[in-house]
Amino acid sequence: MHKIINNLVLIEKNLKEKLNNNNIPIIIAVSKTFPMSEILPLINHGHEHFGENKVQEALEKWTIVKDDFNHIKLHMIGGLQTNKVKNVIKLFDYIHSLDSLRLAEKISIEQKKINRSLKIFIQVNIGEEDQKLGIEIKNLENFYEICVKKLDLDIIGLMCLPPKNKDNTEYFSKMKDLASKIGVKQLSMGMSADYIQASNLGSTFIRVGSNIFGERFKKS
Repeated sequence: MHKIINNLVLIEKNLKEKLNNNNIPIIIAVSKTFPMSEILPLINHGHEHFGENKVQEALEKWTIVKDDFNHIKLHMIGGLQTNKVKNVIKLFDYIHSLDSLRLAEKISIEQKKINRSLKIFIQVNIGEEDQKLGIEIKNLENFYEICVKKLDLDIIGLMCLPPKNKDNTEYFSKMKDLASKIGVKQLSMGMSADYIQASNLGSTFIRVGSNIFGERFKKS
C-alpha cells in the first residue's frame, strides 16, 4: 500500500476507534503545495475531498483532473480575495473562508452568472483575535441572515482557526454552540494536530495535511 494511502487509512481507523464509529467527520486531504503525482494515489484509492488554499495553484493542478475524476470535491480552505472568486466558483465545490460581506456579495454575483452554487462555511473569529480574519461572534447571526435571505448563499456551516498554542477545547465547544444557535449542521474545524479533539466536539469536516502527505513541498 502506498504510504500516503496508508496514512489516510490510519487516520480513518483512529477516528473510528476514538469516536466508536459514531459521527465520523469527512476528511479533507489538504493537498496545497503538493504536486499531482503525490495526490493521484489518494484519487485512485477513491478519496473524494481535497483542500487547496491558493487559487492559481488549484487551477493548474485540478482543472483537467476534476474533469477526469468527477467524484472529486474541492475545498477552498484559504483566505479568498474578491478578484479570485470567479475562478473559485468554476472549479471548487466548497468555500470554508467566507469572512466579509463584500466577499459574500461577490460570491452571490458570480454564482448567479453561471448558475452554480457552492456549499459555504462562514469563518468565525472564534478567538476574537485582532490579527485574524473571520466574522466576529457578536455579528454572526446578522451576517448569516444576510447571506441566506438576501444573497441566497448556501451556508452549510461554520469554520474556525483557533488561537495557536492554546487548548482548543473551549473554542471547538463554542463553535458547536454557535452552529446550533444559528441553525447550521456542519462544522469545519480540526487539523493534523487536533482533529480527534475537534471530532469529539462535533466537527463534521476535518482538514488534514501533514498527517497524510508528510512535510510540505516548499518552493525555492
